[in-house]
Amino acid sequence: MSPTTPRPVFVIGCPRSGTTLLTLMLSSHSRIAIPPETRFLLPVFRRRPSFGDLHVTANRRRLARALVKPKGTKFRHLGVDPAAVKKAVVQGPPTMGSAIGAVYRTYAAAQGKPRWGDKQPSYYRNVDLLRELWPDAQFVHLVRDGRDAVASLKRMRWWRQGTVGAAATWVHAVDCARRAQRRLPEDAFLEIRYEDLVTAPREELERLCAFLGEEFEETMLEPHREAERLPPRQRDTWHSQTREAVGASRVGTYVDQLTSAELALVEQVAGSRLGRLGYDVPRRANRAEPADLARFAKVLASMRLRTRVLAARDRWLARPNGSVADLT
Repeated sequence: MSPTTPRPVFVIGCPRSGTTLLTLMLSSHSRIAIPPETRFLLPVFRRRPSFGDLHVTANRRRLARALVKPKGTKFRHLGVDPAAVKKAVVQGPPTMGSAIGAVYRTYAAAQGKPRWGDKQPSYYRNVDLLRELWPDAQFVHLVRDGRDAVASLKRMRWWRQGTVGAAATWVHAVDCARRAQRRLPEDAFLEIRYEDLVTAPREELERLCAFLGEEFEETMLEPHREAERLPPRQRDTWHSQTREAVGASRVGTYVDQLTSAELALVEQVAGSRLGRLGYDVPRRANRAEPADLARFAKVLASMRLRTRVLAARDRWLARPNGSVADLT
């Protein structure tokens, strides 16, 4: 990437940690465009071998068609002109990073903004790959009290892994993000606590803008105005609160939403991490059920194994015939 090209920014974190709210705040900035979750990036990248040598124009044309019609994703939510995307891919550099980046640049350009980003909570598993594609990328990890995140996840109709799976997901997300933080330079990774963001939004957003090298803008304090860009189903159901003014109404709700057994489990398996993140974890008399602890260990081990396997595959895909990095 050219030194003058604005750095892409990725928002990561455990699901139900406030990543949509943070994305709306960033998208309220006059220079930053981050679309609703589209989930096309990884599926298209993992089809890389099927596109062949991208120095061949016909192969870039096939990749362009795959980008504008990716199966099983929400690409349509971008609302971009497919013809403009295909033209940018075919005429652009012959790498996967450049081709995929063309989609986001087209989206940003349609809004008159020079800088793009993307948000998918589970990108915490894919930081290394995203750095291969965009070596200058910046990552913002939004972390929320694991008890609140678990309580929120278990309320979602689309969540099928129960309290144990939610606790394992939070632990895995925090571990992956912290591992990425240790590997990345200081100017590439920033961690923000959800609780700080909603109780002192101006201070946290000023800190975020300083990290991104952007000027803070007052519009970032009114993300509910940007929420109208969300797809209707997301806006009116599980992200309905993004249409309200920023506040701390969702902080500490786990007290009424987790049973004593669930709370004991989360605090036992995540307590040390919660403490390191600055959350208070009181000493409780209740201990988690051995069966729940065994299930948690099994689920977390499975998540870690899957992440390692996919990461190894992505590394292989990234450099079979040269770098995939964005050269724009």
